[in-house]
Amino acid sequence: MRSLRLIALLVTLSAATVAAQDTSSRAAPRRLALTPPMGWNSWNKFGCDVSEQLIRETADAMVRTGMRDGGYVYVNVDDCWHGARDSLGFIHPDPTRFPSGIKALADYVHAKGLKLGIYSDAGSKTCGGKPGSRGYERQDALMYAKWGVDYLKYDWCNTEELSAHGAYLTMHEALASTGRPIVLSICEWGTNKPWEWGPSVGQLWRTTGDIGASFATDIDRGNWKQLSVLSIIDLQLPLRKYAGPGHWNDPDMLEVGNGLSAAENRAHFAMWSMLAAPLIAGNDLRSMPPDVASVLTNREVIALDQDSLGVEAFRHSSSDSVDVWFKPLANGDWAMAVLNRAGSARKFAFDWKREQVSDSLSGRGAHLDAVRYAVRDLWAHRDLGTTQRPLAAQVASHDVLLLRLRKM
Repeated sequence: MRSLRLIALLVTLSAATVAAQDTSSRAAPRRLALTPPMGWNSWNKFGCDVSEQLIRETADAMVRTGMRDGGYVYVNVDDCWHGARDSLGFIHPDPTRFPSGIKALADYVHAKGLKLGIYSDAGSKTCGGKPGSRGYERQDALMYAKWGVDYLKYDWCNTEELSAHGAYLTMHEALASTGRPIVLSICEWGTNKPWEWGPSVGQLWRTTGDIGASFATDIDRGNWKQLSVLSIIDLQLPLRKYAGPGHWNDPDMLEVGNGLSAAENRAHFAMWSMLAAPLIAGNDLRSMPPDVASVLTNREVIALDQDSLGVEAFRHSSSDSVDVWFKPLANGDWAMAVLNRAGSARKFAFDWKREQVSDSLSGRGAHLDAVRYAVRDLWAHRDLGTTQRPLAAQVASHDVLLLRLRKM
């Protein structure tokens, strides 16, 4: 009798979900995340301390601070929202933390012009010890669609001997069967080289272990480490060929506003934008100081990340703890980042006409010896002249000089 009731309920939920979708989206699957996803996630700042009130207040703050208008759209609830499964195996939210339920929360977020993300795990339990989706993928996907969820971060704890590709493919197929477009964020920490199989399964995949609120030093947690911003940047170097519109390398969520210095906030955000990384804020938006807001809402920097060409930056040179990166942009422009990894300021000089800047991946060349560009400082919001004259600057410790070169 239980199995018959389960089948009937599955059919009812599936039919109701599909009926709610636009018929054109059923005829041909929508391409999702054509630019790197932008939004907010609860984990970096709040861990398991999530609630309906927190998510509603954060959605309000995304509107009030201008983040929504700057392109941030996803409000993502991470681990520990879960309650119990019912007698048919369907998951429900914690009734104390989310008394109105996820559907009501999604409706609230949607009414703000935003989208709701949620979290689960491919294993038997989540990293926080809550019910995982292993064996319940179809049921969970149906519930997410019924609630109006737009994004799923899918973790990799308690996955004893599972195939990563197979486990994520199972959830991909479960989400697709609902008829609702839901972005799938693959979060297995790069252990099984998801960049090699991820594009056919999800829209983004983690490339490393978890980030920590540290710019230059990894944080030792005993049997594991939280990686610094610089460590994660270095791990991206061989992976740029795997990213592009609809399929992104994910170097983890942002720690901007979580204890880094003002310079480190700028450098962190600049390099994630240069890497065409998902921009998922992880700070408390409700009490965000103006200097942090100015980093997260800098539209000139965001434009690099969201550039439609979708090509990651490459490291052009590295000397005396100063890395120089270039990123080709869709309209023939280029972005340039001068990253100072050192603990003290560094002088930097660059003679445009003597440098050969080209990218074999995109087939683009800057031709700086023949083409003149206007130079724009994206943090200072001021023009610095043209590439007719060599560049000279001093870059503070753990800071970045971020430029856009506009073809004249």
